[in-house]
Amino acid sequence: MMKKSLFPVFQKDNRSQAEGKRKEKKMSIEKKLFGKTADGNEAFLYKMTNKNGMSATVCDYGALLVSLEAPNADGELEDVVMGYDKLEQYFESPCFFGATIGRNGNRIAGGAFTINGQKYQMPQNENENNLHSGPDGYEKRMWEASINEDAPSVTFHIVSPDGDQGMPGNFDISVTYTLTEDNAIQIDYNGKSDKDTVANLTNHSYFNLSGHASGTAMNQTLWIKASSYNPVIDSKSIPTGEIAKVEGTPMDFTTEKEIGKDIDADFEQLKLTRGYDHNYVLDVTGDKVEKIAVLKSPEKKRTMEVYTDCVGVQFYSGNFIKENNQIGKGGVLYGERSAICLETQFYPNAINQENFVSPLLKAGEEYHTTTIYKFV
Repeated sequence: MMKKSLFPVFQKDNRSQAEGKRKEKKMSIEKKLFGKTADGNEAFLYKMTNKNGMSATVCDYGALLVSLEAPNADGELEDVVMGYDKLEQYFESPCFFGATIGRNGNRIAGGAFTINGQKYQMPQNENENNLHSGPDGYEKRMWEASINEDAPSVTFHIVSPDGDQGMPGNFDISVTYTLTEDNAIQIDYNGKSDKDTVANLTNHSYFNLSGHASGTAMNQTLWIKASSYNPVIDSKSIPTGEIAKVEGTPMDFTTEKEIGKDIDADFEQLKLTRGYDHNYVLDVTGDKVEKIAVLKSPEKKRTMEVYTDCVGVQFYSGNFIKENNQIGKGGVLYGERSAICLETQFYPNAINQENFVSPLLKAGEEYHTTTIYKFV
């Protein structure tokens, strides 16, 4: 039997209700205590709601996206991202539900790289490689929050010191979540370092457009604007360095298809990663925000478009969720392939591959990327 959700109930104050009437349902951001960290810091949830009733809830611990109640074609709302009811569950989450990943998303071979002739060593936290910047990633940090009720948006800010995670440079970074009136959650990343460094942030939300508790996502359809992808060497998921064509392979999503159609095909790359867990090389210029993917739930008549100015997107089909035995919101046991990730980013191990677009951020230069998840 499904347990009652422990996710906090938000209460609107009288001022918010009055302002809503005056401003045609424009709502202010609601703030709610979520819990305390091990060192006693209070963590808060910030729930943004637009005029259509769509809401996004984010947290200043980990700059997390905790909930996304999105409409379908009939305006029916459902929470479409995986997550937890309790703050404590995020402390040791092996799946990175809703996480802001940084300073580098994805994998670096051996956790090592060289900048300006100097070698840097990061923690080796997965198969001798560095995954998502190690065990002390940005998803494990308290961020300073500031709100803009008019947008509505919430900005989270931290300073990652020189040497943090084995990375060079004091990196000043902010992540802003904005809920738009046309039913999109926009994520903007901005940063600057005083030394040349790697800058490659992403969001690790898991999407199931039939609802986070609905079971398999393999009957949903996906289109990706990518005629190429990065094959991996072995099950450690480090790219070979090749940019391979998807045409004629089960990796091809240039035409919309069910995610589960080819996932168990007799194809080496899918066997190595037990499903999709590959970077798709987007057919984009990388200098503007454009549509790069469309995910649909025909069952629930819900469609999500993905926009970004990044050059790659890691498509992960949730192959190891069940193995990690995750009890999610409402006491739901999340199963294998019950949601997918579309993580916009530079290619994996790009700092060590000369033929990949480089994630190197020069000292004093501005780092900025935008990703938008829009429901239509």
